[in-house]
Amino acid sequence: MSRGKTAKGTAIKRIEMRRCVVCRQVRHKSELLRVVKNSAGKISIDETGKVPGRGAYICKSSECVATLSKRRNFDKIFKVKLPSELYDMIKEKVLM
Repeated sequence: MSRGKTAKGTAIKRIEMRRCVVCRQVRHKSELLRVVKNSAGKISIDETGKVPGRGAYICKSSECVATLSKRRNFDKIFKVKLPSELYDMIKEKVLM
């Protein structure tokens, strides 16, 4: 899909696609849960998808969350050891 304008001059809306850090599948942004590290170094779950900072996405599936807890992917991505409470919060959000 090209960006910009079509031949008639109407704008083309971009489809926001992101990659899950666990299964590496590309999905629509609304199908994923975003975890963000802000400039102060605080890591939190981003419900809106618009919080400024370094973001990483995970599928809203129990398989990806279980694998995430084992591999601790966010520790590697954000280059800091995350508390297990954050992984528990992610699990709660996905299983809701």
